[in-house]
Amino acid sequence: MPHTVPAPDLLDFAAATTETHDVPPQDARLLADTLVTAELWGHASHGMLRLPWYLDRIESGATAAVAAPEVVTDTGAVLVVDGHDGLGQVLTDQAVTAGVERARCHGVSAVAVRNSGHFGTAAYYTRKAAAQGCVALLATNASPAMAPWGGREKRIGTNPWSIAAPGGRHGTVVMDIANTAVARGKIYLAEERGEPIPEGWAADADGVPTTDPRHAVEGLILPMAGHKGYAISFMFDVLAGVLTGSAFGSSVVGPYAATGRSGVGHLLICVDIAAMADPAEFGRRMESLIEETKSTPTAPGTPEILVPGEPETRTAERLRTEGITLADDTWASLARIAATTAVPLPTTPPRHQELSA
Repeated sequence: MPHTVPAPDLLDFAAATTETHDVPPQDARLLADTLVTAELWGHASHGMLRLPWYLDRIESGATAAVAAPEVVTDTGAVLVVDGHDGLGQVLTDQAVTAGVERARCHGVSAVAVRNSGHFGTAAYYTRKAAAQGCVALLATNASPAMAPWGGREKRIGTNPWSIAAPGGRHGTVVMDIANTAVARGKIYLAEERGEPIPEGWAADADGVPTTDPRHAVEGLILPMAGHKGYAISFMFDVLAGVLTGSAFGSSVVGPYAATGRSGVGHLLICVDIAAMADPAEFGRRMESLIEETKSTPTAPGTPEILVPGEPETRTAERLRTEGITLADDTWASLARIAATTAVPLPTTPPRHQELSA
């Protein structure tokens, strides 16, 4: 039976169990917040199911519990940092702070992070930069998941990326996508839930299309938009892996493996809106774009037009009241973590309370 937990309780649990792995309290809270935020946005594939993966990597030594980034190059507008296998969430959050500060000084900034780890949802960080008056683009690379176009062996990561911008009175508009038909975490989520995956998501190890998530995990995730998804993913590996001096291609290790240096690279580009335009005027122009887009006549069966980031905002508003519902396998994983860390599992409301919420 699925378990529904209030978001603050889930946050406290994830932070407390992470602290037992010698992660500093502030960093543990950040990691926990990225997971719970993903759940609130409706992206359980990047939520609590990943907590045991991160903790296993810390326990094995593949990820350093205490981040100790080192500046490699600093030219003012451009900063290159070696993350020395620290938590990707911590390193990327620090990159946002540096990126916004430098964009304010130089109009634009580029922060490269090498030797990092998986950071969760890219939008978590670009939203932060947008809230501080920047348009931000964040690219990262990932362990091999798809085959090059025409190939039958995985060599290219999903290599997700995000762009966020202030939207005036409409809040933040934000895009966060992988370059595959679906993020790999959604296949793991389907496997945990015992559900088939849609056609067009993946192929098995022999390159045969499959709807079985177990075969998909060992096989190939298909690119979005055919050869275009492959090309975009390849080029983001150039930006996030090759250019940053980090691992790339098949040398990147994902969070799904408990051991092995990750070698993930990130590239954050921030543009200070005030350096290009009057921020108030930018806000009005964004509002005009959003309103024109949302006023488009809808196709049959579509109740309304949504702009990028709007579905997540609405879902978060609802789940902050209703609570976060976790799949049985995810709850079982959390129970195992609770048993080994001596951190009590969050309590779940009685079933009748869930139904009346």
